[in-house]
Amino acid sequence: MSSFPKFRLLLATAALTLTTVTATLAQTAPQKIGYTNVDYVLSQMPESKQIESQLKDYSTQLENQLKAKYQEYQTKGEAYQKGAATMAEPVRADKEKELQSLQQSIQEFQRNAEASVQQKQQALLKPVLDKLQKNIDAVADENGYAYVLNSDAGYGTTPILLHGPKDGDISDLVLKKMGITPGAAPAAAPTAAKPAAPAATPAATSTKTKTKSKK
Repeated sequence: MSSFPKFRLLLATAALTLTTVTATLAQTAPQKIGYTNVDYVLSQMPESKQIESQLKDYSTQLENQLKAKYQEYQTKGEAYQKGAATMAEPVRADKEKELQSLQQSIQEFQRNAEASVQQKQQALLKPVLDKLQKNIDAVADENGYAYVLNSDAGYGTTPILLHGPKDGDISDLVLKKMGITPGAAPAAAPTAAKPAAPAATPAATSTKTKTKSKK
């Protein structure tokens, strides 16, 4: 009779040990890791073409404004060079000041335009990236992936994944989850275009102008 409690204690100890071992194995068991090429998936999404078109239109508007500013600068610069020799000193100084102000305005506009295009791109991409993340999460949950890495080097970054098994690539699964048939050759993902600089830089014209004024 006295041995029965000891036997129950041994059983309880064995059960606790088994539970601990099982928990330890669960913690150390390999977790399923997948990866996707974000640029590839983005390029297959129909929103990408819309974003590309909107960015192009927006950039073109800024380019036209920049060209108009430069044309004004160029026209006034040529008029100054033709009449500088006969201008009174106060008039010549005023024209030079005006040209310098226009030059600075052009340079500032170009810097602001480039930043504006980048901001426009980010604003347009945000809902698309949110949609992509939502579907990556869904595919990962449905297929038992604990982690999903990014295998592309888009936006000037180094890819997080440098090597992985082919069956770990969930890019096409994500596309199918969104109702998109994966394409054979992905197009380029939307990129922000920078407003084109004028053919000749304002600084070059201004330097020549100032040299003539001193003579």
